[in-house]
Amino acid sequence: MAIDRRAFVTAMGAAGAGMLVQGSALAQSKGQPKGEPIRIGGTLALTGPLAATGLVHKLTGEIYIEDLNKRGGLLGRPVEWDLKDDQSKPDIARTLYEQLITSDKVDLLIGPYATGNILSAMGVAQRHEKMLVHHTFGIPKLAKYERQFPAWSFGPTPETSTPNLLLDAMAATPHMPKTVAVVTSKFPSVHFVSIGARDVFKKRGIKEVLFLEWDFGNRDFGPIAGRIKEANPDLIWVGGLGLEGNQLLDAMKKIDYAPRNHFYLYPASGPMLKSPEANNAMSVTIFESHAPFTDNPIAAQFVKEYAARAKQANMPDTAVDTQAAASFSAWQIIEAAVTATKSLDDKVLSDWLKTHTVDTIQGQLRFDGPGNFGNDLSKIKQVQEGKWLTVWPANWAAPGAKLRTF
Repeated sequence: MAIDRRAFVTAMGAAGAGMLVQGSALAQSKGQPKGEPIRIGGTLALTGPLAATGLVHKLTGEIYIEDLNKRGGLLGRPVEWDLKDDQSKPDIARTLYEQLITSDKVDLLIGPYATGNILSAMGVAQRHEKMLVHHTFGIPKLAKYERQFPAWSFGPTPETSTPNLLLDAMAATPHMPKTVAVVTSKFPSVHFVSIGARDVFKKRGIKEVLFLEWDFGNRDFGPIAGRIKEANPDLIWVGGLGLEGNQLLDAMKKIDYAPRNHFYLYPASGPMLKSPEANNAMSVTIFESHAPFTDNPIAAQFVKEYAARAKQANMPDTAVDTQAAASFSAWQIIEAAVTATKSLDDKVLSDWLKTHTVDTIQGQLRFDGPGNFGNDLSKIKQVQEGKWLTVWPANWAAPGAKLRTF
């Protein structure tokens, strides 16, 4: 279900009425919070193969909490984020969430980065009947726990809605693909969506000329690039995570192969922009740092603040995109539930979320669909002249931007 951009801007303007820009802060101070801190516990992949994206979530959370405390905290109390490094490993995430609940006795939880780690955290939260708001869970059908709430608005069936969105976008251009190569990591979330994409391509009459898989952590993409060149498809679907897309681009460059149309499921957006071979690469998004997303004051100021802090931290990309927006939205969900209920009780908060919507920088989220997922607010973006630009649907495209196909 698409969200109307005018409705989005109107809603966000109303939601942001009390969040006025002052200096470099996201909001105007409402007085210093007092009393015992409210502690929100979670982990992120600060080291290991997922660290490039985990650091995006870390910076986003730091910005949000600083601003939240400038606005008076939650329930008039300061907020602290008890953050631990899960090293990109689900088993370590499981252990750390157990520790956060039983030993550290945090008040609330926020999820880690990546599907495997979130699933581990979800199991721990379920055992202790804790609410878990998370931002990057990629397999909705596995989200069985009633008190888990997703912030990434790609709907309950991304395995069909994402490839269909891509093909709808390409169908509006002169170059609808006739052949496709599907290459994917075995990492759970990207593999799940990529397998679904194969069925979608078949149903829409696109011939699959190559299907390849690799183990997560693979660094040798030469053989995969060679097979792609041999197949020479109209479209390459890359079920890659993090830097895998960059590694494949480098491997294709070494054998003098330039893909005609190439789509990357969940890339590390910043590093991909640095690669000249990524020009015209496509991906899926829920937010980009341009109008109409930045037509509301909360989003615009977050984009500004994030850019300044990311530059200071020497991060490869200083623009807010899907990862940062999903992370920011997760914090908005927690704040909205606590503020509305005036409670820290996990059941009270969960019950409220199931019967209310939350305005976020990506749009209005609801949690009454399958697995507590709501509308699919996904869009297609493309690298054009060193920038990620939203190109589809047309009413969400960056000013003057159109999808390029070949």
